[in-house]
Amino acid sequence: MNARHRLAQALFLAGAIFCVTPWASPPVALFAGLVLALGVGNAFRSHTGKLTKVLLQLSVVGLGFGMNFRQVVDAGRIGLAFTAISILGTLAVGWALGRWLGVGDKVSRLIASGTAICGGSAIAAIAPIVEANEREVAVALGAVFVLNSIALFAFPPLGHALGLTARQFGMWCAIAIHDTSSVVGAASRFGAESLALATTVKLTRALWIVPVALGTAVAVRRRSAKIAFPWFIVAFVGAALVVSRWPQFTAAYAGIVRGARVGLTLTLYLIGASLSRDTLRVVGLRPIVQAVVLWLLIVGVSLAVVRATM
Repeated sequence: MNARHRLAQALFLAGAIFCVTPWASPPVALFAGLVLALGVGNAFRSHTGKLTKVLLQLSVVGLGFGMNFRQVVDAGRIGLAFTAISILGTLAVGWALGRWLGVGDKVSRLIASGTAICGGSAIAAIAPIVEANEREVAVALGAVFVLNSIALFAFPPLGHALGLTARQFGMWCAIAIHDTSSVVGAASRFGAESLALATTVKLTRALWIVPVALGTAVAVRRRSAKIAFPWFIVAFVGAALVVSRWPQFTAAYAGIVRGARVGLTLTLYLIGASLSRDTLRVVGLRPIVQAVVLWLLIVGVSLAVVRATM
């Protein structure tokens, strides 16, 4: 083990420790991970991928202990129609835009799915169905990741500048930001009401991984494709049910929620650290244009609808 690798390990661990302190926040954690990845590199890259997924799911379930079941049901009902229309519209526009730009069919499907549903999780679910290779997955993840990172930093100040209410901002985040981690990170800057609505609506969107994956399998004639159900969403609802059934354990629930927020901050650090210079190099211009145009369309349309209806 050379000195550079030991330094990278030490810096990675130092960053992870910082992210569990009170001084860290979701945007700062993401930025720290990005600096590490593009500076000395992630010395634990082979291990952080699976850890990131597990930690994000546990953190989301933990946030469920900060809500009651009625909140979850109300938020899910409010976002149901908006979610369905926005997902189907994004998939259709993304596919058409990809064809017009000459983006490869597999990469185009991955970018559209990642933008429409939940970023990296959707890309990971669709990739084996369309038989995308490692480079095609890297291109889609790179394009979506960059925009997702921008959203985490840009949305809170934009929401304040536009005078959005907590509910409006929560809904906007849930519709227009790719990954669940960044949705929760951005919405938390607007308070508990925004966080509750954004988390629930985003998880409602994440359930669409299943029908979209099934539809993709039919479209590409892969009827035997295995599709993983996002069971952590069921656990999130279960946590809210526990809070509603046994409300007397408020202190315990508050501790779990605090732990979940720390877990989310650490998750964003790991996500930032997962980026690499090689990923950025292989993205190319056309997939970036597709991802940017599609995302800006979603950002603008969802903002207009939210301001007009909420």
